[in-house]
Amino acid sequence: MCRLFGLTSDAPVSPMVALNALDVMREGHDGSGVGLFLRDLGGPFEDMKDAPILSGIFTEHGLKRLDSFMIDIGFLTKYKITIKVPKVPPPGVPKRDIYLIRAYEYPDEWEALSEGDKRDRLLDIRLKLQAMGRENHDMIVFSFWPDTIMIKEIGDPLTVGNFLELSNEKLNARIIMAQGRQNTNYAIDLYACHPFFIQGFSTMTNGENTAFVPIREYLMSRGVSGYTGFYSDSEVFVHILHYIHTRLGLDIEAYKHIITPLQDDHLEDHPDGMFLKHMKKSCRKLIIDGPNCIIGVLPDNTMFMAQDRKKLRPGVVGGRPGMYVFSSEICGLDAVLPDRDKQADFQPMHLDTVVVGPDHREAKVCHQMETLSLLH
Repeated sequence: MCRLFGLTSDAPVSPMVALNALDVMREGHDGSGVGLFLRDLGGPFEDMKDAPILSGIFTEHGLKRLDSFMIDIGFLTKYKITIKVPKVPPPGVPKRDIYLIRAYEYPDEWEALSEGDKRDRLLDIRLKLQAMGRENHDMIVFSFWPDTIMIKEIGDPLTVGNFLELSNEKLNARIIMAQGRQNTNYAIDLYACHPFFIQGFSTMTNGENTAFVPIREYLMSRGVSGYTGFYSDSEVFVHILHYIHTRLGLDIEAYKHIITPLQDDHLEDHPDGMFLKHMKKSCRKLIIDGPNCIIGVLPDNTMFMAQDRKKLRPGVVGGRPGMYVFSSEICGLDAVLPDRDKQADFQPMHLDTVVVGPDHREAKVCHQMETLSLLH
């Protein structure tokens, strides 16, 4: 199993808080890798929320190729953090040249584009850079999106964090997701490391999805260029989230009804049973098989946790107005918010989705047997 940690806060927080929480939960991951998702950034990125930020790992040659490519398409550097590490990494961490976080100015001709066109073009650029990197093995690109940083690496999470000096206040964020990896493959590919990301949506999962192949095939038939890669059976969770929001116009309370629809006898008694029956039938190829605990973030910085029907993976949400924590284990929650009201902690079961909005004020529970607000 892996271990997951998410945090949503009024004030920017160091990513080391998340990595320390993963360290407390280290019995649930083997230290083979870590993934970080940072959103609603503080520090120098506070005043450049609209600037697309590129996150990745590069060789010296790959960085030159990146610079040439970005200049050719009209993107100029606005701000950058280049993490040049010692020649000898700690045990278990690969030798790299450069970890790059770079914010860009949009090309002048992009000013006339709609927001939808901008989103699609940013996605296409990321996919092109990833393809370039795979061809020459000189760049790994995790994200290219405004107000978003992603860092992934092989090795123990806390060791990686200290090695990369992630305590740097320039990397503080109000939204943080972190995964401590349990290696289920002999060869570790960083593109298979959670969290996964597409156009402002991100998810990470503790579990397995044996329905991966039919879901992947369905998503690939939707004509969305970003539904590609599929280095992990869990990557489809973010694509499903993206699909139901951007293509079906549904919100987060519908997510559970898509991936784990109610049994037919429960639908008979549901106030929106007729609608849910149609949705279950039309989206049947997106039904997952678990067990899975999912933590995710929407483009508006809403954070959520959901369980599938098997509910064999741990998960808890707790906190107070201004800061809420999503954690695989209570000890991870305790490590960050020991003085919270522990009586208010909530462990979602198979019908629940816990949601904390972008105001960080309250943890709400959506139950699948309740009336859907999107229909009323």
